[in-house]
Amino acid sequence: MNETTAHAPFSFTPDNRQRAEDIIARYPPGRQASAVLPLLDLAQRQSGNWLPQAAIEHVAEVLDLAPIRVMEIATFYSMFNRKPVGRAFVQLCRTTPCWLRGSDQLAAAYRKLTGCGPRETTPDGAFTLIEVECLGACSNAPAAQINDDFYEDLTVRSFVAVLESLRRGEKPKAGSQIGRVSSEPVGRDGE
Repeated sequence: MNETTAHAPFSFTPDNRQRAEDIIARYPPGRQASAVLPLLDLAQRQSGNWLPQAAIEHVAEVLDLAPIRVMEIATFYSMFNRKPVGRAFVQLCRTTPCWLRGSDQLAAAYRKLTGCGPRETTPDGAFTLIEVECLGACSNAPAAQINDDFYEDLTVRSFVAVLESLRRGEKPKAGSQIGRVSSEPVGRDGE
């Protein structure tokens, strides 16, 4: 889905409708509003990683909520995209540990490779980058989340390699880009 179809009708696919019903069933009777976050996530995934107004209204209808209540949640949480994004949605951590370890250089490399800055989508629809606060990988900084995958211990070279791989339609290896397991020290002696 793209911006030109932003006002198209929306309803869950049969599979996603079943998933929505399974999610709602996890909550006690009368507490279906608790399912709003997972249902918004489901709608966003169905819509190509963004939430058109029609999807928000559909979630409200499914949960028997006022649409404004669902809109409040969709606009509060940064995990929900209110505009179309690229196929590779890049969230680059800019918190102090990532910044100290080179996230500025990663942002510059992204701009050089794509010609786009933060919150811009490449003309081919391949990439959108946003800068975020803390991806929770401080010991493996700098880090980026691309769609559902985390990439850690990034250098300019490894970050560009991940992006180029995605552009070719490949699935690059997620996790530490230097082979580190979890947040173990680098090297045998922790150096």
